[in-house]
Amino acid sequence: MKLNRRLIWLSAAFLMLVSSLLSVRLASRAAENAARLRVDSTPIDRDPKSGNSYSPVIKKVAPSVVNIYSSRIVKRYNPLLADPFFRRFFGAEGDASGQIVSRDNWLGSGIIVTPDGYILTANHVVEGADEIKVGLKNDSTIYPAKVIGMDPPTDVAILKIEAKNLPAVTLGDSDQLEVGDVVLAIGNPFGIGQTVTRGIISALGRSITDPNDVNSSSPREYQNFIQTDAAINQGNSGGALVDGQGRLIGINDAMISPSGTSAGIGLAVPINMARNVMEGFLNSGRVARGYLGVELQDIDSGLARGFGAPNADGALVTVVGPDSPAGKAGLLSGDIIVSLNNKSVSSADNLRLLISELHPGTKADIRIYRAGAPQTLVVTPGERPDAEREPEPARTEDNNVQPARADALDGVEVQDLNARLRWQLNLPKDVSGALVTDVDRASNSYEADLRPGDVILEINHQPVVNAEDAVRLCKAARSEQIVVKIWQPARGGGGTTRFLSVDNTKRSQ
Repeated sequence: MKLNRRLIWLSAAFLMLVSSLLSVRLASRAAENAARLRVDSTPIDRDPKSGNSYSPVIKKVAPSVVNIYSSRIVKRYNPLLADPFFRRFFGAEGDASGQIVSRDNWLGSGIIVTPDGYILTANHVVEGADEIKVGLKNDSTIYPAKVIGMDPPTDVAILKIEAKNLPAVTLGDSDQLEVGDVVLAIGNPFGIGQTVTRGIISALGRSITDPNDVNSSSPREYQNFIQTDAAINQGNSGGALVDGQGRLIGINDAMISPSGTSAGIGLAVPINMARNVMEGFLNSGRVARGYLGVELQDIDSGLARGFGAPNADGALVTVVGPDSPAGKAGLLSGDIIVSLNNKSVSSADNLRLLISELHPGTKADIRIYRAGAPQTLVVTPGERPDAEREPEPARTEDNNVQPARADALDGVEVQDLNARLRWQLNLPKDVSGALVTDVDRASNSYEADLRPGDVILEINHQPVVNAEDAVRLCKAARSEQIVVKIWQPARGGGGTTRFLSVDNTKRSQ
């Protein structure tokens, strides 16, 4: 018994010694591993050049971005509410006519651009409002705002609040932007409070073509949008798009999205365009835009070959107005404008924008291609008229004319214009040619966008007076591309003049 107890005691002591040694070794290993961890508790390097943080930029810019509260009185009609009983029952405010009077409120954003209270925003944020108020980020005061100017063609508006020493943003130069530049969007999406999103410039010179644009409450005639993937949602409109240094380079304006929320395609008005609008209102109370008196269209490779141009860059002149600045400068229908004041022209929309930015009365250089040869013209732009003169339709009757077949343009039927047809189509007095009555859907002409109701004005730069001219000139065409100048009616009335390029090398099956 004594021997067994001693063995048990010795065994226990041995186990305790081994356990102790093992614990010491494990602790040593843990300490050794801990020593290998790399911990850096110093603050983030917030130098904007490091790319680690944009906090200093936001601290500088965020106070310049404001909330805009807009509202208007709206009258709605409900016949039931003409009865006082139903008005009491539903708790509605109205009168015996059944009209309900209510106030619609909506929220947007804006940017302080001068210390004395001038604010830029999107026109659709304040359009139709009878009450506008502004809330600053670091100020509990709500300021009433006065509208200085509203410009639907660019969707820019200028407001003014009575305050001093405000944190005005620094403006950048949007003409210097490039695709891939980092940008920050600041605004108040969905009314949740000031929010910052980051992205890059995805494209420049963009136009809205998506019918799901949720902010298209009014037409934007001049579009030169900055496209970004920085999230822009409802409520961001009118807010700031700034570069990595905090300079204002755009006004957040719209998004293209099938769902009504950001899909990574946000659009902003370039600050140079907004600045031009603002300076116009501040200097003269209006925006004076340049005017040449031309109608334009885009050019494709077929038209470029038909007009002898080296490529499809530029804008094609379809109509030159009589006694217009363009006409006086010698510009002709069929000229291809490739630059204006040394700025390259990429499309018809781009040229319209460049023309609008010209100062009326100041000479400008236009570089063109005419019949394949480059030329430079000097034009003195006028000021764009506020409204265009509507043509007066002819209303006298005439005999019907039987259609004639234009064999060279396969699948196209034309006939002479008469007074009755001119009245039905509401044709301007100066439009003459051959009326297209039918176009085979399988034809090359249909593929080129020729449609019934169009009026053929020229074929291969030769004037068309009637259907016989159209047939004769089509039969005489030997070029690979037939250039057809047409007048095309518009859905809302009136029409436009444009050129088509019809492929004359392949035949309809």
